[in-house]
Amino acid sequence: MSNPDLNLLLTLDVLLTEGSVARAAERLQLSPSAMSRALSRLRQVTGDPLLVRAGRGLVPTPRAQELRRQVGPLVEQALAALRPSEQIDLGQLQRTFTLRSRDGFVENFGPALIRRLRQQAPQVRVHFVPKLDRDSQPLREASIDLETAVIDSDTSPELRTRALFRDRFIGVVRSGHPLSRGPVKLEDYLAGEHILASHPGHAHGRMDEALHALGRRRQVVTLVSGFSAALALARGSDLIAMVPERHTSNLREGLHSFCLPLPLPEMTLSLLWHPRMEADPAHRWLRQCVYELCSDVAATLPTANTAD
Repeated sequence: MSNPDLNLLLTLDVLLTEGSVARAAERLQLSPSAMSRALSRLRQVTGDPLLVRAGRGLVPTPRAQELRRQVGPLVEQALAALRPSEQIDLGQLQRTFTLRSRDGFVENFGPALIRRLRQQAPQVRVHFVPKLDRDSQPLREASIDLETAVIDSDTSPELRTRALFRDRFIGVVRSGHPLSRGPVKLEDYLAGEHILASHPGHAHGRMDEALHALGRRRQVVTLVSGFSAALALARGSDLIAMVPERHTSNLREGLHSFCLPLPLPEMTLSLLWHPRMEADPAHRWLRQCVYELCSDVAATLPTANTAD
């Protein structure tokens, strides 16, 4: 079998991105007839029609959708390999990056990151957006540049990752709460009413899973989508919140934090990005900034069993 024409990868990437023979031809500076012939060759090579007529337009087949996820990173990596290494001038760099994270991250690490950007690259802007789910599609679509997350089985294997710091869950109550008077025993913990901070669609958290293994359960009376809301409820009531310690350090001022009576495994917060950005010099610089700042701040955070 003869080797396939690797030039077809670029053609396929553009065709699947544009979803139009005419637009793909214009982007690659080819005639529509030449692009049509290229599509025919791609159909022969892949054994799939790839793009089929639907009304006045074309829609991708399931095979085409699968190929789009595979081919895009391959083309980006190939172009990066052929591109000369760039030395960026941070003082002249004009760019806006979007970073998605759960609440608490911006409060703890955002000010230091902004100061670093102002010092090194004053024309660079960062747009912080909330992380409301675990969908990695925004990274694939380039609507965000970076994301923070705890890596698990739901994390897309195509994404690049770098560990930032280890964290653990702690309990939090208002100052003067009965659980703030000494070490918290499991029976006292379970006797209280609890707040669950979770992504939509998840009615149980890590503590509930750990308790279920022991044949026990806690009384969750309200669900919220973020740590800030959980801490706000705990601040104004007798409800008990459970939040990651380092991630929420600056949000817990004036509240009492304590070690959970049933310790949960530590977790690692990581930085995620799409492979297309791997070799981008400015993106690589920003990733290093976030990594350094998170590592520095993490080393100085307080421990539980304190009133912040």
